Amino acid sequence: MPPEVLLALPESSVSIASNDVPPADPVGATPVQPPPPSLPPSLHNNRGSYSEVLAHKHYRNVLLAQFLSNIGTWTEMFAIQVFVADRTGSLADQGILGALSTLPIFVFGLLGGVVADRCDRRKMLIITQILASVVAFGVVAVSLFDFAEGSRAPINWLFALSAINGIVMAFNFPAWQVLTPRLVPRELLTRAIALNGIQFNLARVLGPAMAGAVLAQWASPPLFVFNAFSFLLVAAVVATTPKPPITVPDPRPVLAQIASAWEFIRRSRGPWAVFLAQVLISFLAAPMVRLLTLFVIDVYGMPKKTAETSSGILLAVQGVGAVIGGLALRYVPAWYPKHHFIPLSVAALGASITLFAVTTSLWAGYGAMLIVGFFWIWCFNQSWAAMQVLSPDEVRGRVLSLTTVASFGATGVGVFLAGLLGEGLKDWANITPGLATQLTVAALGVPLLIGGVFMLMHRTPEVDGMTPPPPGKRPSRNPIRAALAVEHWPKE
Repeated sequence: MPPEVLLALPESSVSIASNDVPPADPVGATPVQPPPPSLPPSLHNNRGSYSEVLAHKHYRNVLLAQFLSNIGTWTEMFAIQVFVADRTGSLADQGILGALSTLPIFVFGLLGGVVADRCDRRKMLIITQILASVVAFGVVAVSLFDFAEGSRAPINWLFALSAINGIVMAFNFPAWQVLTPRLVPRELLTRAIALNGIQFNLARVLGPAMAGAVLAQWASPPLFVFNAFSFLLVAAVVATTPKPPITVPDPRPVLAQIASAWEFIRRSRGPWAVFLAQVLISFLAAPMVRLLTLFVIDVYGMPKKTAETSSGILLAVQGVGAVIGGLALRYVPAWYPKHHFIPLSVAALGASITLFAVTTSLWAGYGAMLIVGFFWIWCFNQSWAAMQVLSPDEVRGRVLSLTTVASFGATGVGVFLAGLLGEGLKDWANITPGLATQLTVAALGVPLLIGGVFMLMHRTPEVDGMTPPPPGKRPSRNPIRAALAVEHWPKE
C-alpha cells in the first residue's frame, strides 16, 4: 500500500479539533488524561477545484516531488522483479520479497501511528525519507557488485533491504497521513486526496514503461539510482513546508494510546462506518489484483510468460482508469454527501469486479479493468478523505495507522481465502480451472456489490458530520433514491 501524500497549508486554517492537551502533573503524580477527541460539526470537503488545490504552493511542490518519487518506486519494483527473475527465475523469491516489504508495516504500523502523534511529524517524514534513500542506495550497491554466478547472496541482500524498507515505511506512512491537513484547507481535502491518487496511478503507468525502456538500453542500476535520489528530493521539499504545531504528547502508555484511538473509531458512528467500508474494500477488492496472472492463464488461456506481460498491462489499464476516475471526481456536486457516495462507490466497484469476472477475452478484460480502476479510486479517495477529516489531530496518526493495519490484515485474509476457494473449486467441484477462477473473482465482486447496496440503504449521516434523523423520520431505504441522494437535493 503506497503512502498517501496529502499535505496542506497553515495549521490555523485547517484546525479540525483542539490540540490543547493538558500537560502531565509533576513527576511522580498521576498523569492527567487528555480529553476525548471531538468530531467536526460538518465535513464540507466536496468543494473546490483542482486548480484551487494546486494554488497552494507547498502542496503543489510536495505533489510534484512525490510524483517523481512514485515513478522511481515503480521503476525500482519493475527492475527488481527483472533482476530476481534473471538471477533465480523463482516465483517464490518474488513472493518473499513482497511479504518482507509489507509484513513490517503490519507489525510496526500501530507504533508508527503513536510516534507520529508524539513527535514533530515533519522531522519524522524527513528522517524516514532519508532512511528510505539509504536503503535504495543499498539496492544500487547490490546491483553493481560482481557476485559469483549462481550465488544467492544478492537475493538474500535484497530480502534484508526489503525488510528494512518495510520497517521504515511503517513510520513513513503515518507521517504522510497526519501531515495532510496542514497544506490545504479542510474543504479542499477530498480534492487534494484525489490529486494524489491521480499522480500515484499515473506514476504506476509511467514507471514500468520507463523502466522497460531503460532496461532495453542499459542495466538496472540507473533506475535504482533515480529512485534513491527521488527520496532525497521529497525530503528536501518537505523541509520547506510550514512547521507543524507544537503538541503535548499523550502521557499514557503506548498500548493505552492505541486503545484510545480504537475506542474513538468504535464509539463514533461516522468513523466506524468508514472503517468498516475500508476493511470491506480491502477484504474483497484488493485480493483481485493478486489473482490477475492466474486469471489470464486459466480464463484467457495464455502461456505463463505471456500471462505475466498481459497481467502487467491489466494493472496499467487499471491505473489509467483510476486517473480518469480521479479527474471525474471534480464533477461530483458539492452537495452530494459522502455517506451516500462511499456506499455507492463500493457497490459500483463490486459490480465492475463482477463484470471483469465474466470476461473471456483479454480485450474485454482491458475494458472491464478500466472501469474497475475508475471506481477503485472513488472508493479509496472518498473513504480515506472522510477518515482524515473525521479524525481529530490529537489521534489522527493512531486512527489512520489502525485503519492501515486493519486494511493490510483484511487484504491478507482475503487473498488467503480467495486462494482456498479457487483451489477448492478446482479440486472438488469438477469444473474447469477457468470457470473456477472466474467464480473466485466473482465471489469477491458480488459480496462487495451487496455490501455497498446494504450500506447505501442503511447509510450513516455522521460520516458527513450530520445529525441523524429522529427514529420516526427514517430516510428512504429505496436504493435508487439513496443513490440519487434525493433528500439532499438543493432546494433552489
